[in-house]
Amino acid sequence: MKRSFQKGFTLIELMIVVAIIGILAAVALPAYQDYTIRAKVSEAVIAGSSAKGVLSEAFQSDGITGLSAAATAINATPFAQKASKYVINYCVGAAVTTPTAADCAATGAIANWIVSVAISATAGNGIPTSLDGQTIVLSPNVQGVTPVATSLGAVDWACTSTTNQAATARGLANRPLGTLLAKYAPSECR
Repeated sequence: MKRSFQKGFTLIELMIVVAIIGILAAVALPAYQDYTIRAKVSEAVIAGSSAKGVLSEAFQSDGITGLSAAATAINATPFAQKASKYVINYCVGAAVTTPTAADCAATGAIANWIVSVAISATAGNGIPTSLDGQTIVLSPNVQGVTPVATSLGAVDWACTSTTNQAATARGLANRPLGTLLAKYAPSECR
């Protein structure tokens, strides 16, 4: 007697494979969406880096007087020159919810030289609109604390969102919180 061999997959085997793929997709998709948002939000850190560079150089050249002069110059820069697809604006001064023209123009607020970068979240740029205007905060530290007239050394920057665990772990005392949810912030800013 001749036996016939089955070729192909049974319906049950195919259903099991589809179920496994569905479970993997259900787990991976939200993680991937958070990752893509974090990648876009990282542009805020890059935008703030230009202010960090100017402020660090000003501190090395002229101490806190240089920091204040550089902060005034950064804040006087028009929004159009600081904005991008993912960044509304950034200002130097107190940690603010959404840096506006009034926040940038407030001369008394620059005493602590904190850079607040506001996220631009629109329907067209892929960042959820609920994140519009939320901030990442970059704070200068010299020898682990806010710079003062007698401070000497390099400027180290703390980056924070709604948490400041990374800055705390690095021993930085000047680390006010931003308003961006930590799960959307780059790892340095969590």
